[in-house]
Amino acid sequence: MPKALDPESRWSWLSQAGAEAVHALSASACLLRGDALEILPKLPRGRFDMVFADPPYFLSSGGITCKSGRMARVDKGEWDKPAGFRKDYDFTRNWLSLCRRVLAPDGTIWVSGTRHVIYMVGCAMQELGYKLLNEIIWYKRNAPPNLSCRYFTHSTETILWAARSEKSRHVFNYDAMKSQNKGRQMRNLWEISPPSKQEKRYGKHPTQKPEALLERIIEASTNPGQLILDPFCGSGTTGVAAVRLGRWFLGIDSDPKYLEVARKRIGDESGLDAEGPQARHSRQPKLW
Repeated sequence: MPKALDPESRWSWLSQAGAEAVHALSASACLLRGDALEILPKLPRGRFDMVFADPPYFLSSGGITCKSGRMARVDKGEWDKPAGFRKDYDFTRNWLSLCRRVLAPDGTIWVSGTRHVIYMVGCAMQELGYKLLNEIIWYKRNAPPNLSCRYFTHSTETILWAARSEKSRHVFNYDAMKSQNKGRQMRNLWEISPPSKQEKRYGKHPTQKPEALLERIIEASTNPGQLILDPFCGSGTTGVAAVRLGRWFLGIDSDPKYLEVARKRIGDESGLDAEGPQARHSRQPKLW
């Protein structure tokens, strides 16, 4: 661990991880630009306490949806287009394997998805030796209508929570979750509104998650000062929540446009605590 609090020196080793650019936002948050499948193998084994992944859902296959009351094509980008079941599954299994490699022995991973990908995720997790802990149903009250009128309206996403292995002694902050639920055990059905306009002030990502969702996930499964990884960080919601809650964060994404949005959002949050979580918490993670 470098002694200096300067963020550039603290995260300088990451320039060797195969990233095209490094943005050290503060002593507690850093963004890498590059392909997660190329960067993850170069990170040290067993260092991250939690991973949150919002991977491609393979939704962009020419279907239609409703945006602002109008019909629109589902086209989130080239990265979201399906390549056929075998290739999509191999991709999913590959990145999950790489994430398991960098998870600490007692670490956990959260993965969000819809029916298009979540069953691949669950199957691959079991093949790789993860221990499935919960499936969270995220309910979106104001979901757009189904224009074809041939299906039930899609108003949920599934988030799988898994420990690295059957032997993992994972963190679960039961009392904190119970307190947030008015003194009752928190269930696995979470009603959380989509991202607000404030969360999109620097631009929006087509699969952006609300800060409240990531705050709950991070509070439930990590402790202050622990290290969080997001291999598909997009506009940086995981990083915003991590810094806000006094955790350390490393995000990876290949799109410079979304990384710039993430940089601004996490930078705003880091300004509240420019020296990083160590200013409030004595424990510092071992950073290679």
